[in-house]
Amino acid sequence: MHSEIKRSIRTAARDGRARPVAPLVSLALLAPVLCGCILGSERPALDLPIPGKYREASSAAPDAAVPSIDWWRGFRSSELTSLMEAAQTANLDIAVAYAQIVQADAQVGIAGAPLLPSITGAANAERVRSAASSTGGTASPSFQFSQFSAGLTASYMLDFWGKNRATLYASEENATVARYNRDVVTLTTVVTVANTYFQILAAQDQLRVTRRNLAAAERILDLIRKQFTGGTASQLDVSQQEALVATQRAAIPPLEVTLRQNIAALAVLIARAPADFKVSGGTTTQITVPRITPGLPSELLYQRPDIRLAEAQLASSNFSVEAARAAFFPQIQLTGQTGSQSAALASLFGPGGWYYTLAASLTQPIFDGLLLENQLKQAKGVQLQYLQTYRKAVLSAFADVEKALVALHQYTRQERLQAEVVAASRKAFDVAETQLRGGTVNLITVLQAQQTLFTAENNLVLVRLTKLLAATSLFQALGGGWIPERATALGAYRPSHL
Repeated sequence: MHSEIKRSIRTAARDGRARPVAPLVSLALLAPVLCGCILGSERPALDLPIPGKYREASSAAPDAAVPSIDWWRGFRSSELTSLMEAAQTANLDIAVAYAQIVQADAQVGIAGAPLLPSITGAANAERVRSAASSTGGTASPSFQFSQFSAGLTASYMLDFWGKNRATLYASEENATVARYNRDVVTLTTVVTVANTYFQILAAQDQLRVTRRNLAAAERILDLIRKQFTGGTASQLDVSQQEALVATQRAAIPPLEVTLRQNIAALAVLIARAPADFKVSGGTTTQITVPRITPGLPSELLYQRPDIRLAEAQLASSNFSVEAARAAFFPQIQLTGQTGSQSAALASLFGPGGWYYTLAASLTQPIFDGLLLENQLKQAKGVQLQYLQTYRKAVLSAFADVEKALVALHQYTRQERLQAEVVAASRKAFDVAETQLRGGTVNLITVLQAQQTLFTAENNLVLVRLTKLLAATSLFQALGGGWIPERATALGAYRPSHL
């Protein structure tokens, strides 16, 4: 390759009659050869402790398959699945993340432009008329002439020290950051959709519990009023039960607020106007929590898009340091120009008007007020920042999985125990109501049994909600089944806006 380039330059030098573009072609061919490949190694040590297994992981399931990328189907709710699919194509935060990818890709093209020669063309037509003059009694008549020219100019900055290439690599890593950010936003969005939907179900459950207890309180109030009419109950008994009925009615509006506000929030997540959006909902008892295996901690470095994002940021900062260091070295500029000049437009491209020039220049920074030195310090500071960010992302990911495992295990156990509390409380309330009708128990015992049942049922709904939220948190902590091959295969949730 080098010999062919040299041969073309020698041929162009011998042949001044033809091939005026040869010097520019030679410069374009020579540029990539002379492009710098002296990129250093800016790879700081990570020093990350990676445990062999999770403390809270079940020892009975060491296989730990990666969760499915459409993990929400495991909850077995068709409405939740449709909402998830709508969010992936319509969510505006995901659309913003895609727009940032477009910008990052364009920045890669901008950063790569200095690695290629720049070629510009110019054409000029000039008509000149001089004024008549008189010198020493001798008159000089005026004259006029035309001048035409057309030419090309090429220039190239040799990237001998790798500054421009390191800048390009940094931009490419930033484009990778934008893609991982898209995946992080997508995962956060679908988890938020699931959590909001579960909160809607829980609010509907709480409304059913409250209305059921209100009906029971009203039923007992009617019984006490009859006993009061018959002289077997006092006004105090009536007033106490009326207060309990009023308390149950007052608990309904806050639950309606929670329900309707979550429906409005869910509408925004799928880019719908809240006024035109409806959710059928249902009950948390119909939601199945899928089996989740966490896998090995080392696999998490590959599964979590936020860790991959931090890794790409660190890689970009490494190349930025290399570019800042390369700026201290001399810069070599190659410039070539060719074209034709003529006094007549008809003979502009004749053999006698061709010309070309080749030039090379070298510049070396000597004193710049410590600008380059401080730019290098800044790049190293950014590198250190992203190094610590990456370390924290990895350790936080391990902690997220541990916390989610603890929450899911313990809330599953609490749900079972709380269901036993509800069963016992309902039995106690039924017995108390029966005895009240038979006149063998006082009202205070009935009130206590009713309040205990209401509290137990409401707590059971909250425990179920907390367990569902813990499950989605675990899916999110494990990366939501995200791995690069799966994301690529599914188009990485490309929104319909783009």
